[in-house]
Amino acid sequence: MTRNRSDAPKAPRHDRPPERPALLIIDMINCFDFAGAERLEPKAARAAHAIVRLKSDMARAGFPVIYVNDNFGEWHSEQSRLVDRALARPNPVAELLSPDKQDYFIIKPQFSGFYATNLPVLLPKLGVSRLILSGIATDICVLFTAADAHMRDYPLWIPEDAVAAEDDARGAFALATMRDTMGAETSATDVLAMRNWPPPLGDESRSAHRQINGYGSSG
Repeated sequence: MTRNRSDAPKAPRHDRPPERPALLIIDMINCFDFAGAERLEPKAARAAHAIVRLKSDMARAGFPVIYVNDNFGEWHSEQSRLVDRALARPNPVAELLSPDKQDYFIIKPQFSGFYATNLPVLLPKLGVSRLILSGIATDICVLFTAADAHMRDYPLWIPEDAVAAEDDARGAFALATMRDTMGAETSATDVLAMRNWPPPLGDESRSAHRQINGYGSSG
C-alpha cells in the first residue's frame, strides 16, 4: 500500500504523559530473499496471525502501532518502496501486515529499533510507557530492540507466538534471556490479553519487579 506524505500519522509536538502501550512490529515487511529465509518465512507467517490480533486490539483501544523495519541496505528507501518491494511476489506475511493509514513506520539501519532512528523521540510524544515487541528475528532484531528498550526502563511484553526465529533453540534461548534478565513478559497472546498487561502489582510483587529490572541494585 503506497501512502502519501499527507496521509502519514502525525505525532504531537510535545510529549504526552506516559500512560499507554505501543506495539512494535519488527522487520515483518520483508522479501524473505536471504539465506535461511525458507526456514524463517513459514514461522513468520504463523507469528503474523498473532500480530494481526494484537494490531486489532491496539486499534480498538486507540493505542499506537509502530512498524520498525530494516532498510535492507537501501539507504534511500522509504515505507512505500519497502512495502511495494515486499508485495512484488506472493508474500503472506506482508499481505497480512501491510501498514494501515494510522500506523507509524520507522526505518532502521541496524539490529535495534532504537539505534540511529527517531523511535526514542517518538515514544514520549505518543505517551508510551510500555512496549509490546513482535516480529523477526527473536534472537537478533527483537532481542537487540528489547535490550535497548529495557535500558530505557520500558516494561516489555514479547508474546512468544508473535515472534519467530530461523532456529527454534536460539529463539527459545532469546526469549528466556529477555524474560530472565529484562523482566519481560513472554506469554502468548492466547494466554495473556493486552488489556490485562501488565497485571496490578502489590507491594511485594512491585519490589520483586523492580529488582528483576535492576532498580535499587548496584550491579
